[in-house]
Amino acid sequence: MIFGIDISTYPEELAHGAKYYEGDVQIDPVQRFRENGVDHARIRLWNEPYSEDKKPYLGGTCDLDNFINLALLMQDRGYRIVLDFHYSDFWADPGKQTPPKAWAGKSLDELCEAVYAYTQSVLTLCAQKGIALSHIQVGNEITNGMLWPLGRLVENADGSRTNYESLCALLNAGVRACRELSPESKLILHLERSHDMAVYDEFFTNMERFGVDYDVIGASYYPYWHGSFEQFFANMELCRKFGKERMVMELGYAFTLEGYSLKNGEQPRLVVGRDNSRSFNYTPEYPMSPEGQAAFLREFLRLAKEKGVDGVFYWEPLWLPGDGICWASEQGQSYIGESGKPTLNEWSNQCLFDYLGRALPAFYEYRRE
Repeated sequence: MIFGIDISTYPEELAHGAKYYEGDVQIDPVQRFRENGVDHARIRLWNEPYSEDKKPYLGGTCDLDNFINLALLMQDRGYRIVLDFHYSDFWADPGKQTPPKAWAGKSLDELCEAVYAYTQSVLTLCAQKGIALSHIQVGNEITNGMLWPLGRLVENADGSRTNYESLCALLNAGVRACRELSPESKLILHLERSHDMAVYDEFFTNMERFGVDYDVIGASYYPYWHGSFEQFFANMELCRKFGKERMVMELGYAFTLEGYSLKNGEQPRLVVGRDNSRSFNYTPEYPMSPEGQAAFLREFLRLAKEKGVDGVFYWEPLWLPGDGICWASEQGQSYIGESGKPTLNEWSNQCLFDYLGRALPAFYEYRRE
């Protein structure tokens, strides 16, 4: 089973002076993950994560330079590289799939051409730089489609979705470029809602119907939104019928519900925190504590191995809080239509290191046995 990490924000962390420790000893976390048997690095790519006056969107500002530099670093450390195309200038997920600014106003045919040309240009540069891509994600958490509105799936009164033909045209454009430029890479289609067997059955049945060529069914699993272990692994079992590998592209669990304060007194609103934890339709089987996070990860990995899951990636285990470390700048929020929210890092309580950069018990569970 593949063990991976997504540390797309790592260069931004280092630029702001982040340090990581085991006890009182400062460590290189990339090296230590490798010693734990972690061997794949997933890195997201945003087209142009800057405002028109060149202000960065933050959240790692994961542009092409960030991808190339981090991929070269990780490859040099013995990792295999997974490229995660978002086909957006900023975060793409089930609630937003905003087209890049440069692609605004294009027709579906023109958008397909843009996807193909952009994918081709990125993969050409990867080859020139000597970056070997083990896997490529064609879109990120595309449960509801991508490049909205043209590639958005439309939900009907009966719960089924339509507009797969348009979505698959876009996917096929990206896939074609990947197969031509990086034929050795395995291609991933990545969804969330990983407890929903009906959605996965419908989605991947339509991938077959419209001839989308891919190798891996990828899923996000965060139990607050995606249900119990039982629900998740039942869905992964269902997905066997499509004859593809099955991988967890994003996994996370909180080690605390308490926030943090920066030196200036600023505090975040955590995605999963004390103030909103009761709003999730989820009864924790494991406490959101350092010990609970470790127990969650230990049991999840045991089950994943037992049930034949092909890979697991922990999402942003190094994304510590700090001055200048934000999930979005005001410019980034404006681009995705989410202005007015706190901008501080809202995910730090799901790292494998605490707010001071000290390795948590779960860090030692995330290892190849």
